[in-house]
Amino acid sequence: MNAKKMSTDFAVTGQIAVADVAAAGRDGYRSIICNRPDGEGWGQPAFAEIEKAAKAAGLQAAYLPIVPGRMDASEVETFDALMARLPKPVLAYCRSGARASGLWAASRSSRRSA
Repeated sequence: MNAKKMSTDFAVTGQIAVADVAAAGRDGYRSIICNRPDGEGWGQPAFAEIEKAAKAAGLQAAYLPIVPGRMDASEVETFDALMARLPKPVLAYCRSGARASGLWAASRSSRRSA
């Protein structure tokens, strides 16, 4: 897992494995957001598997799947609500980290324009 810090409270990475969840906890993350729809790619663990590993590691997990190229304002609002309630720091993932990064950037942009 190669996480990229976007802020002190948020980082993104590409697809994680179940074994990466405990490592994320050891790295100091307290929550995980999955931005990848289940079944998008071969060999991808289902969110339920990640969530189970997160609970076992004492982390919170949230599922906010983003279809590539189809992020909308309601998903940005949901992301904002998750960021308001989840323990920090948060690690978000998708296939490559691009959707998670884009969601974070859209959230920051929407707050600046409000």
